[in-house]
Amino acid sequence: MTRQPDEWLDDVPDNQDEEDEEIIWVSKSEIKRDAEELKRLGNEMVDLGKNSLDKLPLDEELRAAIELAQKIKKEGRRRQIQLIGKLLRNRDVEPIRQALDKLKNRHNQQVALFHKLEQLRDRLIEQGDEAMPEVLALYPDADRQQLRSMIRNAQKEKAGNKPPKSARQIFQYLRELAEA
Repeated sequence: MTRQPDEWLDDVPDNQDEEDEEIIWVSKSEIKRDAEELKRLGNEMVDLGKNSLDKLPLDEELRAAIELAQKIKKEGRRRQIQLIGKLLRNRDVEPIRQALDKLKNRHNQQVALFHKLEQLRDRLIEQGDEAMPEVLALYPDADRQQLRSMIRNAQKEKAGNKPPKSARQIFQYLRELAEA
């Protein structure tokens, strides 16, 4: 007995149609883009130093793979980063991304602070006592006498075309005040 095409549908369970509707199809290109993104994330982690890596939520296997990639050069490193990307596919990468963003942001904040301190130091050297109230407003604990002495020395060094030893001391002092 030969079955008609309409009879074939009777063999398919009713819930099979529902399961087909629930499957979300992902294109091959999207899968490749996701894999590339995970490799970039892995590469960022490989470029970090040991102290920064300690601040990321990494399991032992992933940490070991990253440390190995840091030791390898050229083609082996590229393959190791691919492996790290593959390991990341099986993990929740959101906590890692958040920790990396936090590290980058802290670095950007530190760079901005250094630029601000450099500008303040330059104003102190150029303007002398006129810029002193700005420093004392920002850092009330600053030693006015010590700062004036460093400013005078920096101005003498600048006038005599000598190395800016006192300017570096002023920057260091301002940095200590900012960190305190």
